[in-house]
Amino acid sequence: MADGKYSGFLVSGISLPPDANEQEACDIAASDLKRAGVDPARIRFSIYKRSVDARKRNDIRLVYSVAAKLDSPRSVSLAESRAKHRISPLVDGELKVVCGSRPMSAPPVVVGMGPAGLFGALLLAENGYAPIIIDRGDNVTDRSAAYERFKKFGLLDVDSNIQFGAGGAGTFSDGKLLTRINDEKIGYVLQRFCDFGAPEEILVAAKPHVGTDLLLGIVDKMLSRIEELGGKVMYRTRMDGIRELADGNIALETTSGEIVASSVLMAVGHSARDTYKMLLENGFMIEAKSFSVGVRVEHLREDIDRALYGDMAGHEKLGKGEYHLSDTSSGRGVYTFCMCPGGEVVAAASEEGGVVVNGMSYNARDGINSNSAVAVSVFKNDYDGTPMGAINFQRSIEKAAFEAGGADYSAPMQTVASFLGRSDKNEIGRIMPTYRDGKVGLCALDTVLPAFICDELRRGLLSFDRKLSGFACDDAILTGVETRTSAPVRILRTDELRALGKGRIYPCGEGAGYAGGITSAAIDGLRVALKIMEEFAPERP
Repeated sequence: MADGKYSGFLVSGISLPPDANEQEACDIAASDLKRAGVDPARIRFSIYKRSVDARKRNDIRLVYSVAAKLDSPRSVSLAESRAKHRISPLVDGELKVVCGSRPMSAPPVVVGMGPAGLFGALLLAENGYAPIIIDRGDNVTDRSAAYERFKKFGLLDVDSNIQFGAGGAGTFSDGKLLTRINDEKIGYVLQRFCDFGAPEEILVAAKPHVGTDLLLGIVDKMLSRIEELGGKVMYRTRMDGIRELADGNIALETTSGEIVASSVLMAVGHSARDTYKMLLENGFMIEAKSFSVGVRVEHLREDIDRALYGDMAGHEKLGKGEYHLSDTSSGRGVYTFCMCPGGEVVAAASEEGGVVVNGMSYNARDGINSNSAVAVSVFKNDYDGTPMGAINFQRSIEKAAFEAGGADYSAPMQTVASFLGRSDKNEIGRIMPTYRDGKVGLCALDTVLPAFICDELRRGLLSFDRKLSGFACDDAILTGVETRTSAPVRILRTDELRALGKGRIYPCGEGAGYAGGITSAAIDGLRVALKIMEEFAPERP
């Protein structure tokens, strides 16, 4: 790190046993700074991030990063020392908003209430742009009721379900906020979640999560805030058409009538297959991309905790056991995804005659089972390489799962022992399926998934068992199918974030192919909102 003027530092890699006091981490950070030539006087120390290092079960550690904020920016010349190498500048996560001067003849419209749309609309509202935000689904209360009807009775609402409605697909997950992108807006996103009711713990946890139970209320508060600031929230409003007008504005054809927009933040979500088709028919440039398909694996939560933490399982500072496993040795790749400690497998279908699964946890993560996706990479040469070919590949697997489960939205399920050929019986043992309270159809997953996916799943299960003892235990259960890991297509856009060949239409978020999870989608929505504000003057101060 070069010498210069700094307002604070980040001291990383401070490893301590779980029972250590967090003040010890701050004291070590102060000593490091002092050895590097920075006087620790008039510096405020606080825990910035905390993660678990469980690589050695007999020596589990907590690894801290400590923020050291100076009382005011000052010039610092760092001395050469071993401590210097884990010191970096503390990044300011504030958003730099620049407002343009062009008057708006119509409000900006945000299509989709997932993280990209929600954060983009909130930023526009807070800066005086009074956006309209629409979604084909319901508010959180009615959406939750629609999901419960589907869960109990198999009555699917194709417009309001786990994929569509206030908060988007991430609302009914675990509220995981971990992202692998490196962006200074991450801190802003986490802080905004806290502003609307998320626990402050997410600001320091290396793998922050909110939980579906809390996320529902947070989403509702954010949408209410948009309305308080002059924005308009429209539910049960599906975008069925889009065209550019002579004056540069955009007309949206919706189930609630035509809406004219000065610009459109288009965050439709990764399951908006009818929207993708409509956009293709309207000349939008969309390309197919790689994605993943697989199943959900369920274990007993206590078994996973012991496999990860040994005798320290249950320690309050370690939390519920989480894992992320991958194996790319075959050249294709199989990995775990969206791991939900103490969670349940949920019914995530959005089309009639198809079965889709996902995972969900509540904030306490105290359910009996833990689950995660085990997903296999699907490349463009595995189907015809077109956008609709990618969608049809997913859809064909979902339809096969529907039939294999019994054609009543029960999910196809197989034990690991049966799937790996260790047993000729496919019987539920210690681990009870959580999907729709046990509504599963026992079957051979080879009748549902393509052979190359099953081959990779078998290889992955054995590989992961070598890394995490018991992962491929006989009574672990596999529930299918997980097909909505990410968007199968990308809506092409320019460096200015506009749809290629179009005017003020901005595809963004996971559904447009530019994000992978709640936090990265929220950040992409913020980027688009900032672009819109650069051009237009706010409607009100």
